[in-house]
Amino acid sequence: MIEEMLFQGWSGIIRTVLVGALAYVGLISFLRISGKRTLAKLNAFDLVVTVSLGSTLATILLSESVALAEGLTAFAVLIALQYAVARGSVGSGRFARLVRSEPRLLMHKGEIMHEALRRERVTEEELLSVIRNNGSAAADEVAAVVLESDGSFSVIPKPDGGGAAEFASADLPGRG
Repeated sequence: MIEEMLFQGWSGIIRTVLVGALAYVGLISFLRISGKRTLAKLNAFDLVVTVSLGSTLATILLSESVALAEGLTAFAVLIALQYAVARGSVGSGRFARLVRSEPRLLMHKGEIMHEALRRERVTEEELLSVIRNNGSAAADEVAAVVLESDGSFSVIPKPDGGGAAEFASADLPGRG
C-alpha cells in the first residue's frame, strides 16, 4: 500500500512528463497569442482566469482522466472568455462596471473613511498595517490610501512641502 502511494509505475511518470511538456508549450503559445493583458491581474476576473489557468495545467498534469486535447481546449476557453470580458469592458462602460469593481478611497488627508472600510471589509488595523508596510510610520504621513480594483493597496505619501502641489480630493477615485 505505501509502495503504491510512492510509486505506481513508469507509465504515469512518462505520461506526466510528456503531457506536462505539451500542455506547458500549449499554454505558453496561447498566452503569447492572446497578449500580455491575459495575465495582467487588473481586476478580480483577471485573477480568476490566472488561477484557473494554473489549476487547469495542474489537472492536465496529474489527472489521467483529462486528455491533453481537453486541457488545451480548457485553456482556449478561459483565454477567450477573458478576452471577451476585457474587450466588452473597453467597449461598454456599463459592462465594465458590471464585471469589475472601482477603486475605493479608504483614507484621505489623515481621515479614515470608516464607511468605505466597512463596505470593503477592511479593518482599521489592516489599513494601518498597509501604511506601515509601505514604509510610513504613521497615518499622518499619508495623503491617501486607495483599495485598487485588483485588491492591492496604493499608499500615496503626503507632499513633502518642497513646492509640491496640494493633493486634491478630485484626483482620487471612489471619493464620497
